[in-house]
Amino acid sequence: MTAGEPLGEIPLAADLLFTDGLPQMDDEVGYRGAVAARAAGITYRQLDYWARTELVEPTVRGASGSGSQRLYGFRDILVLKLVKRLLDTGISLQQIRTAVEQLRVAGIRDLTGTTLMSDGASVYLCTSNDEVIDLVSRGQGVFGIAVGKVLREVESTLVSFDPQVPDPSDELAARRTRRSA
Repeated sequence: MTAGEPLGEIPLAADLLFTDGLPQMDDEVGYRGAVAARAAGITYRQLDYWARTELVEPTVRGASGSGSQRLYGFRDILVLKLVKRLLDTGISLQQIRTAVEQLRVAGIRDLTGTTLMSDGASVYLCTSNDEVIDLVSRGQGVFGIAVGKVLREVESTLVSFDPQVPDPSDELAARRTRRSA
């Protein structure tokens, strides 16, 4: 993979998503939708839409009917936050869909040293400073998202949430708390 190569043109690799550079999290531990949405800085409606359209699906537990709850893993929340950042910069949801799929397929090895660059039309994956410089010097890169920085933001956001205090936007949890009191 070379700098300046759009994500849609990356040769297929192992079917992995963000395997290294992440804190070791228990794969059985999940975050409810309201927590995942808050940590990613998106609305619950966006979260629900992205799950239903298979942009970012929960990996811990998917919805399996009325009343079931999706559980999102740390990696899922990281992808949600990256999607949000790309949307905020004006990238189309269709291009983001392509980028997310290619990130999954590429199996990034060192997430903390990865930067997503875009010229407003395409998203490029840069895994070294040289690739970023090369892309910018050719006039292609307009902005970049340092994935490692986003990873740390998600990590610190999740750590700051008190699991004993229900999320005010989570009506179901609030009702359960009232019933048990």
